[in-house]
Amino acid sequence: MEHATASLYLVATPIGNREDITLRALRILKEVDWVAAEDTRHSGQLLKHFQISTRLISYHEHNVAQRIPEFLGYLSVGQSGALISDAGTPAISDPGEELVRACIQTGIPVVPIPGPVAAMTALIASGLSTRRFVFEGFLPSKPSQRQAHLRQLAQEPRTLIFYEAPHRICQTLQDLIACFGSDRQVVLARELTKLHEAFWRGSLAAALEHLKTQPPRGEFTLLIEGYANSDKGLRKPLSEAEIRQELAQLLARGLSRSTASRQLAQSLQGSQIWTRRRLYDLSLQIKATDAEHSDPFPSEGDDADFTGG
Repeated sequence: MEHATASLYLVATPIGNREDITLRALRILKEVDWVAAEDTRHSGQLLKHFQISTRLISYHEHNVAQRIPEFLGYLSVGQSGALISDAGTPAISDPGEELVRACIQTGIPVVPIPGPVAAMTALIASGLSTRRFVFEGFLPSKPSQRQAHLRQLAQEPRTLIFYEAPHRICQTLQDLIACFGSDRQVVLARELTKLHEAFWRGSLAAALEHLKTQPPRGEFTLLIEGYANSDKGLRKPLSEAEIRQELAQLLARGLSRSTASRQLAQSLQGSQIWTRRRLYDLSLQIKATDAEHSDPFPSEGDDADFTGG
């Protein structure tokens, strides 16, 4: 069995239900010389519950500059320390990453003690794709910065995971609708692992309406369907005339027939009828007067990878 040595231990603590703490986490918290915590009063209750009397030292975004040299001093003389957050895994969306980086640069071992993470806990129960996902943490608090960041993510194909405060969740949903569209699927998760754990699933527009009748409380884990998945099954089937019209519009914007066919095929993802090859063949039937700026003969480079589908 390992024993706490002169290392920084990153100890995950419960995000709600105290039974989720691991045996290894409890042992390390007992063996280390000190525990760095965001809120010593909050973490003190957790340690007291498990009859752990290890010294607690505050470590948060306002005292990083003071505490890091202090912790490095303790570790350099052979003490061992643990870093915990108010809930979940430390160094995720908190100043723990700066302490970890400082230890690595100084040659002090960093040992992760895994456990609960709100983002992963919400993801596996969301019903959204878990094959590929991206964690974005907290969005910028300033509206202009938040909207600019969301516009960059509008066509992200992976499932998106955010943390959001209750006083800002409605505004964030409004920004998401403006950048992603009202039909994108979303999951709102709150009170994870607690008695009143709740998941709400539906469109962004419906989520905003839901929160107007159910005032938001507590921090939210927000999961958004990826761009490619969002299009799948949500777009109404188009007739051939409508498909032809969309192709003509793309060609009129100056896109080549190959590029227009590829883009439209992507927006119709999941369709076994309107493949890229069939769309390309249809584009050849569109007269130059319908799309006078289109390129009737794509260059070799433009179609070099055209395999259809």
